[in-house]
Amino acid sequence: MSAPKKVVLAYSGGLDTSIILKWLETEYGCEVVTFTADLGQGEELEPARQKAELLGVSPDNIYIEDLREEFVRDFVFPMFRANAVYEGLYLLGTSIARPLISKRLIEIAEATGADAVAHGATGKGNDQVRFELAAYALNPDIKVIAPWREWDLTSRTKLLEFAEAHQIPIAKDKRGEAPFSVDANLLHTSSEGKVLEDPAEAAPDYVYQRTAHPEEAPDAPEHVEIGFEKGNAVSINGERMSPAALLTRLNEMAGKHGIGRLDLVEGRFVGMKSRGIYETPGGTVLLEAHRGIEQITLDRGAAHLKDQLMPQYAEMIYNGFWFSPEREMLQAAIDRSQDHVTGTVRLKLYKGLARTVGRWSDHSLYSEEHVTFEDDAGAYDQKDAAGFIKLNALRLRLLAMRARRLRG
Repeated sequence: MSAPKKVVLAYSGGLDTSIILKWLETEYGCEVVTFTADLGQGEELEPARQKAELLGVSPDNIYIEDLREEFVRDFVFPMFRANAVYEGLYLLGTSIARPLISKRLIEIAEATGADAVAHGATGKGNDQVRFELAAYALNPDIKVIAPWREWDLTSRTKLLEFAEAHQIPIAKDKRGEAPFSVDANLLHTSSEGKVLEDPAEAAPDYVYQRTAHPEEAPDAPEHVEIGFEKGNAVSINGERMSPAALLTRLNEMAGKHGIGRLDLVEGRFVGMKSRGIYETPGGTVLLEAHRGIEQITLDRGAAHLKDQLMPQYAEMIYNGFWFSPEREMLQAAIDRSQDHVTGTVRLKLYKGLARTVGRWSDHSLYSEEHVTFEDDAGAYDQKDAAGFIKLNALRLRLLAMRARRLRG
């Protein structure tokens, strides 16, 4: 790969990406453009601008953007229309943020004439795959620089020495070993490493940042009603809200009740297993609510097919194939299934749990007239079940007859 002339760096303003910024300049002698995305991580982003300027980046080359609405509307909501869960438990909070960041890296590269993009993902994790697959899908000619796979700064000591040699400010708490690493956005927080690396040991309480301990959550339950239109949540307790505002509100409500904690050992795409502590308070409520409204509005055949497709869809997102034709094909089928997923779900939030307790819709397929134990006024002829059962039993009876015959 020829040396890049201008690089767009996914920049957090933290120590690692600040070191990467300076390393790119010293290693390649290139111009660096920084891109910092506000995905609802809950941090003030102005310090990232100040840090970039301090390290010599031109103000015209510093991009800080609020992507919260786009993130929830165009990435989180499509994923939740599929009820996507990886390995039965993980709501894909980190995975779904990466394609949006990559999309903006490529767009900024095109706007600024940059010939390369760079990220700070390590060579052991999934994010390197997600960033780069998305980047190449959007621009097959882009150069992608992954410093963690190239440099010799293989220890925290070497990183700090590099920072000091290049006058990169080091926060005092960064001089020691961080207890764990954190990635956060509006959908979730992810904590990994250090004190969490032994899966036999319980995670310390201080790891959890967005959720109250369920045992210390309010003793009184809280009820919430979530309105849906075509599979997307649009209101809370009758108040219409934008996608990001709605998820923010659900995070607050669910976090107070200790909802959305997950301690998971997952199979990474790169081959190893890793242990992570995830908090997805609003997303946990949203998934329960979406399944609740689908229960009365989605046909059995469509619902069961969706459940069969979901693990494949979730794995595509986890592995970084958001911009692949197969994910887009599945998305089209999933979105078609949501045409009548409109209505309201009432949930009970209590001590770490979110449970559907009511659901109603003008598009409902539920017929009380058909399922009642009282007189159904001829809506359903129970005698029809006899023929239905006999036809479905025919092959089973033939199998049993053959087995009996072969036994002699």
